[in-house]
Amino acid sequence: MKNYNSKGSFESKEIKLPSPKKEGKISLETLLDNRKSIRTYVPGALTLQQVSQTLWASSGKNRWAKLTVPSAGACYPLAIYIVAGQIEGVQKGLYRYNCEGHSLRCINTEDIRSPLCRACLNQAWIKNAAAILIICADYQMTTSHYGARGRRYVDIEIGHAGQNVYLEATALGLGTVAIGAFADEEVKEILRIPETPLYLMPLGRLK
Repeated sequence: MKNYNSKGSFESKEIKLPSPKKEGKISLETLLDNRKSIRTYVPGALTLQQVSQTLWASSGKNRWAKLTVPSAGACYPLAIYIVAGQIEGVQKGLYRYNCEGHSLRCINTEDIRSPLCRACLNQAWIKNAAAILIICADYQMTTSHYGARGRRYVDIEIGHAGQNVYLEATALGLGTVAIGAFADEEVKEILRIPETPLYLMPLGRLK
């Protein structure tokens, strides 16, 4: 993927993420008990390790070389993007998560949090977040196997990924909330991506 530089020309940019830590200090039961939607964040950047952990949880590779979310027919229609507002060592902009290389690929270097906020019915936590994880899907990847019922399978998979993000954010001491209320076409136009955006999950530091 290509990225505009300061002179308006294109350059390639890929960021290798640190390896995710696969042993936590908090039990799954405690995370489930503590999980909640949080819409208020304090100013401050996320670390690249926090971003790495969250993206891996959303749809990264596990020890079986499978993804962390189950997928009907192993179609894996999800595409994960992240809007970087305040991430240590990462320029503001939109990035696509590559689970194969556990890396980020730059799409553009615009801070799109404010326009996304407006497209999400002015939900201020979008604009105030350090980053926004966006879970998208290519429905055709599943419906080509299962017909119209494949759309249901994709929606179920989105739920799996969203819950993973909630639990990982809780483990990291971050706040997030799943946002499904937004103007579909406006969000897609802002992102300029081929997949369908389904969930926006802002991420931020807690008090």
